[in-house]
Amino acid sequence: VVVLLSLLGLAAAGKLLVVPVDGSHWLSMREVLDMLQQKGHEVVVVAPEVSLHIKPSKTFVMKMYPVPFTQEEMDEVFKGSMQDLFEEGSFLERVIRQYQQAKKTSALFLATCTHLIHNKELIKYLEESKFDAVLTDPFLPCGQIVAEHLSLPSVYFLQQVPCGLEYQATQCPNPPSYIPRAFTDLTDHMTFLQRVKNMIYDIPNYFLCDVVYQPYAELASEFLKREVTVPDLLRQASIWLMKLDFVLHYPKPLMPNMVLISGVNCAYKKLNQ
Repeated sequence: VVVLLSLLGLAAAGKLLVVPVDGSHWLSMREVLDMLQQKGHEVVVVAPEVSLHIKPSKTFVMKMYPVPFTQEEMDEVFKGSMQDLFEEGSFLERVIRQYQQAKKTSALFLATCTHLIHNKELIKYLEESKFDAVLTDPFLPCGQIVAEHLSLPSVYFLQQVPCGLEYQATQCPNPPSYIPRAFTDLTDHMTFLQRVKNMIYDIPNYFLCDVVYQPYAELASEFLKREVTVPDLLRQASIWLMKLDFVLHYPKPLMPNMVLISGVNCAYKKLNQ
């Protein structure tokens, strides 16, 4: 009886492969990994040797791989990105700045993903490790490329995906008639002209997304040996854990496998007096 009970205890835990996105995306995911480890799950994080916040921890196994840029180069790119976000200007000026910055940051992240999936030694280790699932942030689809290669179910941990790709991937309604787009300063109650403005503001997203995501589609097609698009990759998710809540976001349609888990957007810090 003791032996059987011990086997049941072992079966309750799982082996999780984590392919995170660096920056603020990692901060809340790290807290989730700490909790998973406390519940007995084995967590393996795959990350580049150069990163902003992803560092080794006692709560998970870290598998690192080399990338073709230095820490200084990465810091410079992200510093410019943060400055652009807080600069004012017309809608056109902001779109142009975002486009230029998206090219820089996406090139850096694409290089990170390319060196991950082309690292034969690391991929072989992942193939032989018999993971139960992949936890990843679909803001960048590198984790889903790995999940597809390993034929593993994937869990997404995110706030949102640029250009509303989560709605395209899940075929979830995303009507511009009452869901405000970024930079519009609109609410979910709009006049007819405001709805027209909302649709116009959505148009540049198609160009921005092509710059960021089309290279991932080409990379995935080459690696998986079949033609795929980014929505094709994203729609394979088993569940979407959405770090949002209608208290801070406007009500919008959701699909059955989209679960709201607000309150984990930032790393927890105890406030002083």
